[in-house]
Amino acid sequence: MLSSLLHLHVGAVMSFFSFGQSAEIDIVLNDAETKKKVEHKTEDGKKDKYFLFYDGETVSGKVNVTLKNPGKRLEHQGIKIEFIGQIELYYDRGNHHEFVSLVKDLARPGELTQSQTFDFEFTHVEKPYESYTGQNVKLRYFLRATISRRLNDISKEMDIVVHTLSTYPELNSSIKMEVGIEDCLHIEFEYNKSKYHLKDVIVGKIYFLLVRIKIKHMEIDIIKRETTGTGPNVYHENDTIAKYEIMDGAPVRGESIPIRLFLAGYEMTPTMRDINKKFSVRYYLNLVLIDEEERRYFKQQEITLWRKGDIVRKSMSHQAAIASQRFEGSSNNEKAVAQNKEDSN
Repeated sequence: MLSSLLHLHVGAVMSFFSFGQSAEIDIVLNDAETKKKVEHKTEDGKKDKYFLFYDGETVSGKVNVTLKNPGKRLEHQGIKIEFIGQIELYYDRGNHHEFVSLVKDLARPGELTQSQTFDFEFTHVEKPYESYTGQNVKLRYFLRATISRRLNDISKEMDIVVHTLSTYPELNSSIKMEVGIEDCLHIEFEYNKSKYHLKDVIVGKIYFLLVRIKIKHMEIDIIKRETTGTGPNVYHENDTIAKYEIMDGAPVRGESIPIRLFLAGYEMTPTMRDINKKFSVRYYLNLVLIDEEERRYFKQQEITLWRKGDIVRKSMSHQAAIASQRFEGSSNNEKAVAQNKEDSN
């Protein structure tokens, strides 16, 4: 008797939920057919394509609510859409730090008797940081549409990717450094500048002033250092992005070795310093020498990476457009100076 009552009770609960009304939510951007998409790494290391946005750019579109059971009404406590920018530190799972949080109410509490479409627009949204998925931290932007209900909300999220554009650095001095071991090795190396855009070329030279140890190999590494947390809870994660062999064999005194390293082939982000007081991403050039006894000598130098603006789009913010125009002007000047140098040589 108890068993049959239990079956009846469970069956009643299942029927109560299964015969109620439910809905599917779909978020569609207004310019989805023409808007640029970019690849972005997800947390599991795979790559997906997402719509690309810039700081100050408007985010607008439609929220489609489709009722699953035609003819049945859906009672709700309101329908809304949010635009959220948040940082999640992997060692502090579930504790999301929101630096952008905007809400638009699409419908007041009531009921839906048929499928419906709602328009939304977040005008000139501030998106201060670049999207980033790292070893210990994730910075993401997303839209979230929610139908609020008494028992269980229905919601849908849609991620977007934000790129941060920079102007061309006005002060971009070259890097000159000396490194050595007293009476054994003295080398001088020079890189043409300290700030590079993500598709730039690192041009440099290594000068051997004194060589009394047998060097068999030399390379330049690009190292990415991700720093998360503060105080005693600081985590450093070093990742070697590139290894570039400069020399294989023993150099002699007075020898000069040229360096030309193209950055476009490597997956890198702009330099990020103290993002929302949560994390940093910095890049270093690491010159490594290995002698015949497998001893390693190295010298590290930080470089700044930045994202160069592509074609100025109508949808870009006024600020980003000015920044891109400034860059184009500076870039053309630099090209002219470089050409003059080549001509004079």
